Amino acid sequence: MKKLTVVLCVICMVSGFSFARGTQQQQSGGLTIKSGVFSVGMEIGYPPMEYFDTDGKTPIGFDVQLAKAIGAKLGLQVEFVDTAWDGIFAGVNTNKYDAIISSVTITEERLEAFNFSKPYIGNAMVIVLSKKSPITITKPQDIAGYRVTYQAETTADIYATELAQQGVKFTSFEYDKVMNCFDEIRLGRVDVIVVDSLVAFEYLSRDPDLYIAWQGSADETFGVCLKKGNDALTAEINKTLDALFADGTIAGISQDIFKMDLASSVYQ
Repeated sequence: MKKLTVVLCVICMVSGFSFARGTQQQQSGGLTIKSGVFSVGMEIGYPPMEYFDTDGKTPIGFDVQLAKAIGAKLGLQVEFVDTAWDGIFAGVNTNKYDAIISSVTITEERLEAFNFSKPYIGNAMVIVLSKKSPITITKPQDIAGYRVTYQAETTADIYATELAQQGVKFTSFEYDKVMNCFDEIRLGRVDVIVVDSLVAFEYLSRDPDLYIAWQGSADETFGVCLKKGNDALTAEINKTLDALFADGTIAGISQDIFKMDLASSVYQ
């Protein structure tokens, strides 16, 4: 599929950290790229984790709230850098932002190339179908022979690729934005979506014509991704996550977004 043009749109969001009038904001002391600022790379098109509000400008979602909470604990302004997924890892490596908080699954391959924080939420792979479809899916191998869509360069892509390598034959439709996958199944141009359960939850809550036909075990976890060797900021973010789990902030964000606590089970 045609790749979308990478557009970098920088949106400055002030975190909830409060200061008395006239006092200076706490500085990062060299911890971040820009003094006093925690810059976050994010593909803002992955609801309910990160997406734009109805004004088309304001980022909202689980990862957005989490990034603001981290910034508040660190005493830093939070700056969101909207980045296409296929360039998001290159961006942290070239110091375009301090960290990626964008539903990044912690994998062995990524751990070799990047620093990661502790996990902050768990996730499972699911297969989504239209209720109008005559297809029956009881196991992942049942997607054989169908038109299968997923977001490129994600764990859904990795999962579908592994199935293909196992001999499961299907027609792939890759998109840069997960929303395109859901648009395509509504239009009848694909048969099956392979996607994260956390993302499927949001779309299914708004579209009663879709349903989860199969769900895997919640063996994926998301973490904050940083440039390899950025140990100082990684350590501070881990301390911050500990505090946000301990005071109930992360559980509260999950309740707000998912109406249930899907995060506390991964706390270590």
